[in-house]
Amino acid sequence: MGRSSSCFNPLAFSRSRERRITSSDGLKIAQGPDNDRAEFGLEFAEFGGGCFWGMELAYQRVYGVTKTEAGYSQGIFHNPSYRDVCDGITGHCEVVRVVFDSSVCSYEKLVEVFWKMHDPTSMYRQGNDVGTQYRSGIYFFNKEQERIARESMENLQQKLDAKIVTEILPAKKFYKAEPYHQQYLSKGGRFGFKQSTAKNCSDVIRAYG
Repeated sequence: MGRSSSCFNPLAFSRSRERRITSSDGLKIAQGPDNDRAEFGLEFAEFGGGCFWGMELAYQRVYGVTKTEAGYSQGIFHNPSYRDVCDGITGHCEVVRVVFDSSVCSYEKLVEVFWKMHDPTSMYRQGNDVGTQYRSGIYFFNKEQERIARESMENLQQKLDAKIVTEILPAKKFYKAEPYHQQYLSKGGRFGFKQSTAKNCSDVIRAYG
């Protein structure tokens, strides 16, 4: 994905601003909890770390992960589009919501993948992707996930000179991204170069628009 400025649209910006100001109901919904439920015996986890394409592929490869969805969360109004999020005023973060079997894959493992997949010391930027939607975040669904996330961050911080800027917050309303964003890299992206989703695959993840 490119810089957020590449998808700026003045008309969309104006409409987004109007929605933000006038839609108090939308704000309440968007800031509400994620009330979706994983299938019986499975759990949710959610992470934001730059463009959701690469992050999603990384989790598709994790043994014990049964489903991934690219989407938007932590924003201020209801039912945002990709264009709305690119405008930079909705407050949404590009996230990947993961469904996993904790008897096969621990939450600790998922957090480990998260740290490896991006630079958690970079504020609102990952490579060429710039904007608040590319911020680093772990969005927890219960107190145990919060504890693990915070302890993991504290341990990593001791090894780094730069300050980690990752936000750790309760999961909020999740909005699934447009169909073309889903499993984008494994489907081949714009250039048709499909990347493997095989479990424990170690091929380098190539992010492209």
